[in-house]
Amino acid sequence: MESQDIKPRVPQDEHVVENKELSIWEALIPVVVLVGMLAFNVYTYGDEALSGSNQFILLLGGAVAAIVGFFNKVSFDQMMEEVSENIKSTGGAILILLMVGALAGTWLISGIIPTMIYYGLQVLNPTIFLAACVIICAIISVATGSSWTTSATVGIALIGIAEALGVPLGMTAGAVISGAYFGDKISPMSDTTNLAPAMAGTDLFTHIRYMLYTTTPTVIVALLVFIIIGLNLEPKGAADTHLILQDIDSAINVSPWLFVAPVIVIVLIVKKTPPLIALLIGTLLGGLAALIFQPNIVAAIGGSETLNFTSGYKGIMNAITVDTAIPTENEALQGLFTAGGMSKMLGTIWLILCAMVFGGIMDGIGALTTISKALLKLFHTTFGLFASTVASCLALNVTASDQYLAIVVPGKMYAKAFKDKGLAPENLSRTLEDSGTVTSVLVPWNTCGAYQSGVLGVDTLHYAGYAIFNWLSPFMTLLFAAFQIKIRQLTTAK
Repeated sequence: MESQDIKPRVPQDEHVVENKELSIWEALIPVVVLVGMLAFNVYTYGDEALSGSNQFILLLGGAVAAIVGFFNKVSFDQMMEEVSENIKSTGGAILILLMVGALAGTWLISGIIPTMIYYGLQVLNPTIFLAACVIICAIISVATGSSWTTSATVGIALIGIAEALGVPLGMTAGAVISGAYFGDKISPMSDTTNLAPAMAGTDLFTHIRYMLYTTTPTVIVALLVFIIIGLNLEPKGAADTHLILQDIDSAINVSPWLFVAPVIVIVLIVKKTPPLIALLIGTLLGGLAALIFQPNIVAAIGGSETLNFTSGYKGIMNAITVDTAIPTENEALQGLFTAGGMSKMLGTIWLILCAMVFGGIMDGIGALTTISKALLKLFHTTFGLFASTVASCLALNVTASDQYLAIVVPGKMYAKAFKDKGLAPENLSRTLEDSGTVTSVLVPWNTCGAYQSGVLGVDTLHYAGYAIFNWLSPFMTLLFAAFQIKIRQLTTAK
């Protein structure tokens, strides 16, 4: 089935590199060194760590992995081949990131995002806001099959509404991601939802039905937590809402017609239009809407007092490529009325490329397979097998920096072990999703963590604790395993 997630696609026949000469202790050396260096770097730089120093630390981690590989008779060419394959697999993600930056730029100057904020402020309030974020993003993500599309459209608008309401952005990003990954996880149009059962050896809809047993209580708990948080939030932004609405209305031409572009983009994704094409159309529609609804803003960004062909062209191109802003005297709106275009995404792209170097070398020297095999040998009970699978998925999200490898490698390594235990393959596919798919966004240097942080403008470490659905999911799957809840046997009729 054609996937509609706008993350890079990984073929189901992804190979797994093995190196029998590599011990588990040698495989763990690069991981330990990398985690230590990253911890020190984050301690030293704080929020500025992603400005470049973390990227170089990932390269240093790759260098350590390469040294381990040299001592285990792995050629430099083999390591570079895996790095090349890893970087190649991120080509789609990089183009999408650039296009999301472009879309955000034209949607700002056209008034689409400010209009979403304008109407959102009239409907939402701090008490229900976080729970509403989960529900809204879950619906959009189920419909599109894409957590990335959800964040790039309604997610950006919800972050803007949160800032205007005075709701902490880390909380909001966590709620957005919780809802987005719930939808991504159970949508038949999501690539990971198709990939996990393919790796485990079950069919798509059996996988989705079986996954609902752990996914439903997890999202309910997340919603309840966000409702409780909302009830205890001090609505410090509510008093300024009327003034903010007034200032938005005076800064741009607010019109419900501006919702046409985002609706078209979501419909295109649902209709299985390739995401890059859908985002490009959304960007162009944003530019057209800017010329129609906000001609003075476009002219000003283009360096002219009046709109003509040259100023219109420059205004739209500036919005697509570089930092732009809608003028406003309201300090609360200044952050909401700025966008970085494609250039804003370059730091995230830089992080992804460096992470793929580390992950590629780790894969090339056989370290990923060695770590998974070692974890598989640690446990002999049924619960131990589930725990080992969860640990492998988490470890690969950290070491390989890629959500797909966190599904593919354990999926291939554990399929026989689950069968030998008499467990139906949907047990494995559910565990892969509960621990591999959703936790990728919690790792700053993972492609998913880097993407969400870049798009939402919130550091991964600031939203990770509030991404309740994501970090609770692996605990829920282990809880079900520990108490033998809905653990299907091979002899049980499906």
